[in-house]
Amino acid sequence: MKIGILGATGPAGSGLAVRLASVGHQVVMGSRSKYRAMEVRDELIDSWDDYELHLEAGNNAAAADSEVIVVATPWNAAAATVMGVADHLAGKVVISMANALAKVHDEFQPLVPPRGSVAASVQAALPRSQVSAALHHVPARELGHIAEPVESDVLICSDHPAATAVTSEIIVGVPGLRPLDAGQLSNAAPIEAFAAVLLQLNLRYKTRAAVRFTGLDDAV
Repeated sequence: MKIGILGATGPAGSGLAVRLASVGHQVVMGSRSKYRAMEVRDELIDSWDDYELHLEAGNNAAAADSEVIVVATPWNAAAATVMGVADHLAGKVVISMANALAKVHDEFQPLVPPRGSVAASVQAALPRSQVSAALHHVPARELGHIAEPVESDVLICSDHPAATAVTSEIIVGVPGLRPLDAGQLSNAAPIEAFAAVLLQLNLRYKTRAAVRFTGLDDAV
């Protein structure tokens, strides 16, 4: 699958890009500056030169021409970024992975973005696209360390069954990740907010906590 990542030069975006490329996807890393995207792409290829990584680099419009698009920008830039390439995204599945958080002293706190969640704001900005919310709780550093599997459940929300299905297909192809259908896009608000709890656990216990649910052994 050809997957474009908007805002692919940050920790989450670059980690996801190299992880998806490592399992065979063709990934287009997008950024406001194609030269910055090229720089990060080259760093990833140099760091993992034992792998055959299908990574391309360009601006966000180039990434938006892909089959499926992931929004990995900072949360407060997500809606504006997708609006700038809305025509490229019409009719496509768009995966929102941003969390609206702030660090106040030593505590991470969830914020309430317009429409209640980042994903809902992205969907409102893209009425012709099918938005899903996913990948909020997968640690960026572990995503980017492709020599080891990343162990986590991934909650997916969408008002479009096709978007849930496509997102699940991508996630199930990554060893260690398990997609779980968490309902409609309205559930993205508490899912995004829970990222603050995980970050606080990571800070307090100096670890990289991820989410696993019990009682779902037969989930696909």
